[in-house]
Amino acid sequence: MFGTLRVNTAAVSAKTGGFLAVLTKNRLLAVLCVSTWLAVACAGPAAQKESGMEYARWFKLLPDSSVVVLSPRGSADTLRGPFRRLICMSSSYIGFLEAIGADDAAVGISGLRYIGNTKVHAVEVGYDAALDYEAVLRARPDLFLTYAVSSAEPPYLQKLRELGIRTVVLSEHLESHPLARAEYVKLFGALTGKLSEADSVFSAVLDRYLSLVQPVQSRKVLINIPYAEQWFIPGGENYMTRLIHDAGGELLGAVPGRQESSVIDLETAFRYAQEADCWLHPGWCSSKEQLRAVHPLFAHFPVLDKPVWNNTAQATPGGGNRFWETGPVRPDLVLEDLVSIFKGSPEKLNYYVEVE
Repeated sequence: MFGTLRVNTAAVSAKTGGFLAVLTKNRLLAVLCVSTWLAVACAGPAAQKESGMEYARWFKLLPDSSVVVLSPRGSADTLRGPFRRLICMSSSYIGFLEAIGADDAAVGISGLRYIGNTKVHAVEVGYDAALDYEAVLRARPDLFLTYAVSSAEPPYLQKLRELGIRTVVLSEHLESHPLARAEYVKLFGALTGKLSEADSVFSAVLDRYLSLVQPVQSRKVLINIPYAEQWFIPGGENYMTRLIHDAGGELLGAVPGRQESSVIDLETAFRYAQEADCWLHPGWCSSKEQLRAVHPLFAHFPVLDKPVWNNTAQATPGGGNRFWETGPVRPDLVLEDLVSIFKGSPEKLNYYVEVE
């Protein structure tokens, strides 16, 4: 269910075509819990540099197809591909590679069992502080791609450099606009020697996304459930908030001008539940009965008498979710789902399923 995308066939002559359980693998969810540093970083000087990109702020392409990866810390890495063997520490990286037919470039993955792409044949390399250095070395990567969720560089990177592994920290998860994240397909295209394919993919996604944007916000939306007794609501400049807005929805509790999430109490959530026209992303819950069991107050939420939708239609057998794997490169499919949901005409959805 990755969806049909019309691309320039002349340019693409060889084109191939549980919420909490995967929290550590979902870059979008990581943003919900990330520190205030991320919001400050996104407004910092590095973000103001001319990148030459249409939407993305944290990388740029040079005329010779080299990639300059920008960091919120002010540094920049210049990469010249093609790289044939990549280790990917985020599931979204696999989605970008899949979109340009470069699935075989992934030779190592963090959280392999969560990945839904069955074409990928890679080794498990572990997680962050529990990185399997022996597995990394056996994979013989040309490049190790990872991310950071704080102002400090991931500590395992120094060890990798000592082992002779070239590393780069991407900031895709800091991009607040859905099309900015989608534009990272160009970065992966440049890294793998498939930039023309990536350009065609992004152009098609861009056109389709913009054609789906709704001019009027007509639906009020409650989102998420408590995690570790904290209920996170994405900020007004957040990736998910923008998707909801562009689909014609208003995310209740989203603080204008902020990307990082706010925490609301149950009393506030109850007030939103009275206003909301629908409820999105109710965590691990696959039924309204399960939702009522999360907290006694939920049974009195008026929004439970209205549609509830979860983004789990493409959950994987290993506990992952293609929403986080392919959604970043195909925000047009996510937007298409949300538009259909808000208009009350969801016939065939890509990522969402109704919670009955």
